[in-house]
Amino acid sequence: MRRSSEVPLIARQAEVTAFRGALEHAAEGEPGVLLLGGDAGVGKTRLVTHLADVARDAGARVVVAHCVDLGDVGIPYLPFTEALTQLRGVPAVAEVVAERPALARLLDPAGGDGGSDGNEHGERLQLLDGVAGSLAAAGHAGSPLVLVVEDVHWADESTRDVLRFVVARLRSEHLLLVVTYRSDDVHRRHPLRPVLAELHRQRPVEHVELSPFTPDELREFTTATRGEPLDEQEFDAVRSRSDGNAFFAEELLDAGQPSAGLPWSLTDVLHTRLQRLDPGVQQLVRLAAVAGRQVDEALLRATAPRLPGLDAPGAADAALREAVTQQVLGVEGQHVAFRHALVAEALVLDLLPGERTTMHRAYLEALTADPALGSSAKRAHHALQGHDLPAALVASRDAALAAAELLAPAEELRHLEQVLSLWESVSDAEDLLGTDRVAVALDTAAAASSAGQATRAEQLARRAVDGLGDDPERQARLRHVLVRYLLNVEATNDALQQTALALDVLLPGATGPDGPGGAEIDEAAATADLAWTLAARARALLSVDRDDEAGTHAQLAVDVARRAGAAGAEADAQTTLAILEVAEPDAAAGRLEAARDRAADAGDLPTELRSWYNLSATHFYAGRLDAAGATLDEGLARARATGMVWSTYGVEMVDLTQILPYLRGDLTEREVPPGTPAWVLPYLDAGRLYAAVARDGADASARAEALRPHWDSDGQVALIAGGTLVDAMTWAGRYEDAVALAEEVAAHLGAAWSEFFLGRIWITALALAALAESAETRPVAEGRAADLLQRGDTLLAVAHETAERGRPRGGRLGPEGRAWLRRADAEHARLRAALTDDPADPALWEATVREFDFGYRYEVARSRFRWAQALRATGDVPAAEVEAAEALGEAVSMGAAPLTAAIHAWGRRARVPLPGTRRTTSVLTEREEEVLILVAQGLSNRQIGERLYISTKTVSVHVSNLLAKLGVSGRAEAVAVAHRRGLIGV
Repeated sequence: MRRSSEVPLIARQAEVTAFRGALEHAAEGEPGVLLLGGDAGVGKTRLVTHLADVARDAGARVVVAHCVDLGDVGIPYLPFTEALTQLRGVPAVAEVVAERPALARLLDPAGGDGGSDGNEHGERLQLLDGVAGSLAAAGHAGSPLVLVVEDVHWADESTRDVLRFVVARLRSEHLLLVVTYRSDDVHRRHPLRPVLAELHRQRPVEHVELSPFTPDELREFTTATRGEPLDEQEFDAVRSRSDGNAFFAEELLDAGQPSAGLPWSLTDVLHTRLQRLDPGVQQLVRLAAVAGRQVDEALLRATAPRLPGLDAPGAADAALREAVTQQVLGVEGQHVAFRHALVAEALVLDLLPGERTTMHRAYLEALTADPALGSSAKRAHHALQGHDLPAALVASRDAALAAAELLAPAEELRHLEQVLSLWESVSDAEDLLGTDRVAVALDTAAAASSAGQATRAEQLARRAVDGLGDDPERQARLRHVLVRYLLNVEATNDALQQTALALDVLLPGATGPDGPGGAEIDEAAATADLAWTLAARARALLSVDRDDEAGTHAQLAVDVARRAGAAGAEADAQTTLAILEVAEPDAAAGRLEAARDRAADAGDLPTELRSWYNLSATHFYAGRLDAAGATLDEGLARARATGMVWSTYGVEMVDLTQILPYLRGDLTEREVPPGTPAWVLPYLDAGRLYAAVARDGADASARAEALRPHWDSDGQVALIAGGTLVDAMTWAGRYEDAVALAEEVAAHLGAAWSEFFLGRIWITALALAALAESAETRPVAEGRAADLLQRGDTLLAVAHETAERGRPRGGRLGPEGRAWLRRADAEHARLRAALTDDPADPALWEATVREFDFGYRYEVARSRFRWAQALRATGDVPAAEVEAAEALGEAVSMGAAPLTAAIHAWGRRARVPLPGTRRTTSVLTEREEEVLILVAQGLSNRQIGERLYISTKTVSVHVSNLLAKLGVSGRAEAVAVAHRRGLIGV
C-alpha cells in the first residue's frame, strides 16, 4: 500500500487554481494571504505539500514552518524563527537581520550581545519590522517567497502578533503566505478566532475551508493508495467510518484488517499498527508522542535510555531506526515527527496518567542535564506535566527571562503568572529564585503593561503593593510604580491617594496645609523613589486641574531628582511644568525641548515621548499648525525608530497626525497605520470621524454609533465620537436627537472628568447649532418657541461658565477654544433671530470667522456661510454674495459635500447667485419649487416668507400657482404629487 504522500493529489483542483492565481499576483508584486482551514486529518498538509511543489516549479522560493503544541507553555515566534533560519543564507535577508540586533538575537540567542538595552517596546517593533522586512527581501519579481505556516491554532501570542503585523504591512512585496489551522479546534473563545476575523477584513486575504472527500473522491483516493479498487463492502465500511477524512481512511486501510474487522476508532487503528512492532519500539513511539507531533532527535535520544525497555546500550537507536523504517515516525530536518499530529494525540490519550508523568520527567531530566537540548519553555512544560513543582517554578522563571530577551511580553507574562501560581506550593521558592514574591509580581505587572494589558498590570501591581503592609517603608517606595499603571487606566483619584500615602512615609508633612514645599529634605531622603513619587503626583494633580499643586510638586520633583541623579524623574516633572506654562507657548516649548533632551540622555523613552507629544500639542493648541506638524513628524519618527509608536504618547501623536490634515482642509479618509493594535482602533476611528462628517455624513453616523461601547473605557472616544455624531445628526435633520446626544455626552464626561471640561464648549456650540437649524427649518408649535429659547439660553450660559471655570492651562482659552465660544454666541443669536424679532447679527459670524482663521479651514468655510446668511437677512445682498461664494469655493475644494449642498440650497432660496448653481427643467418655476419644499416641511405662509425674504401675500400667490400647475386642491396633495413626479426630494 502506498502512502498518500506518494500518490498524486486527489481532488482539490479549485484550491490549487486559487493558489496559482495568488502565486502569479505575488510574482507581479501583489502580495497575498491564503488561510487554509479544515478539520484535523482532512488533508491540509498534503495539499500545502503539493502547493509548495507547484510554487517551486513556477520558480518561487518556498519555506515551510510549523507551530507546535506545548499546552500553556509557548515558544515565542517559533514558526518565524524557523522560517528566517532557513532564509538567513539569502544575502538580502542577511542584510536585514544584520541591521536589526533584536532580530539577530531571536535567530541566535546564544550569540547575541547580552540582551535588550531596556527599550523593550522599541526592540519589539524592530523585531516585528525585521521579520516583515526579511520576508519582503526574500522574494523578487518573478520569484516570490511562498511562506507556509502550519497549525497556527497552536501559535503563541507573539506569533499571532507577527502574523497580524506582516499581513497589515503587505503592500507590494513579492510574498504569498499560506496559513493552515484546524477549524474544529478554533472554538468560540480560542485566541486565534479574533485574529482570523481581523485577517478576513484585510484586502489581500483569501479564505479556503477544506472539506472532506466526497464519495467519488474517496473512492479515487482509496484506489490510489491501495493500488486497486476496494470491493463495495469494504469501501462502504471505510466511507462510513472515515466520513471522508483522508487521514482516517488511510489509517483504516493500513490496518490491514478484513472489512468485517475494521477498527472503529483511530486509537484502535494505531493499536493495530503498533502491535506489529517490538515492545521497545512501541515504548519509543509513545515517548515521542508525549513531546508532540515532532521532537528534536537529540532530545529523544537523550531521553529514551532513561525509560525501562530502552535503557540497554543501543536499544534506543535500534528502536528509532525501526520506527522510521515502519513509517510510524519520519524525519523532518533535525526532528523526528509523526506523519500527523492526530497520531501523537491518540497515543498520548491512551497512556495511563502515571505513564505520562514518568515520560515527562524523563524529558525533564534530559533537559536539566543538558540545557542545550531544548528551551527553558520546554523544560517548564515537562516539569509541569511531570508534577515537579520546584523545577517548574525555576524553569517558568527562566522561560520568562528568555521571552523578555526575545521581546515577547505576552509569553513573558504567561510564564511569570505561572511562577506566581506555583509560589505557595513551593516552600523554598524565594531561595530558588533569589527574589521575593513582591518583586516577581511587579515584574509580572511590567510584562502585562508591555503586552497591552493595562488593567491586569494595575491589578498585579496593586496586589504586590498592598501585600507589603508589614513593611511600610518599602511599600511607600514602590507606590509610584503602581501609580504609573493607575494613570494608564485613568484612575486618577486612586493615583492621588497612593501618592499621598507614599509621601506620608517618604516626606512627612508633604500633603499637609503647607504642601511639600514646607518639608525639609535631607540627603538621605532625596531618593529616586521620592523624585518619582513627586513627579507622579504632579501628573495626577494636573489631570484633575489642580494646577498650582501640580506645579509645586513638579518643581520639588525636579530638585530632588537632580540631587538623586534620577534623570527620568526630572524629565517627567519638567514636562508637567511645561504643560502648566501653555499660556506662554515659547516658554513651554523651550522647557519641553529641555525635558525631552534630558529624558533622551537618561534613556527614559516613555518620558521622552511624553515630551514630544506635549511639545507638538503645545504648538497645536496655540494655533501653530505648521510647527505642530513638523514636531509630530520628528516625534513619530522617534517613536517608530524605537518601537514605541503604540505606547500611550505614540498613539496620541498618531491621532494628532489624523486630525491635523482635517483642520487644514484635507478631508480624505486617513488609512489606519499598518499593524495598529486592536485596542488603539477605537481611539483612531474616533479621530477620523471629524473629516468623515465634513466630507459626507452618510456613513459617519453609523461609525460614530459603533464606538458608543467604548465611551466608558476612553473619555476621548466619548468626546470625539459623541461630538461628531451630534454634528452628523444636525446635517441629517435629526435636531432633537442631536441636542439630546450633546446633553448625554456632556453629562457622561462631566461625571468621568469634571463638570467644566473644556471640550464642553465645542459640544455646546454644536447643540446650539442644532437648535438654531431646527428653528429655521421646522415649524415651531405655539408655546414651543419659549422652550427653545430657554434651552438656548441655558446652553450658552454653560459654554461661558465652562470657559471661565474650566481652568484652561495658563488661565485663558487657546485659539480653538475661543473660536468655538464665539460660534456658540453666533449660533445663539441665530436661534433668537429665527424665533423672535431680534435681527440677525453678521458681526458675530464675522468674529467667528476671524477666530477660526488660525488654520481651521473647514470651520472658517462653515462660519463664513453663516455670515453670508446673516448679511442677506439684514439686506446686504452684495456682501452676502461675496462671502457665500468664498464659502462655496472652499467647500467644493475640500470636498465637503453637506456644506456644499447647504450653500447651494440656500443660494436658490435667498436669490443669491452662486457659481455652479443651475436651473433644472420643471413645470414649476424655481421660486415655486422653493416654496413647495418649505410647504413640505410644514411651514406656514408667514414662515415661508421669512425664510425666502418675501411677503406673506407673495407666498400665497406662489402657493396658488403651484397648486394649479400640479392640478391639486390642497397643500398635502401637492407635496404628494411632487414627490411622485420627482420634483422634490424625500
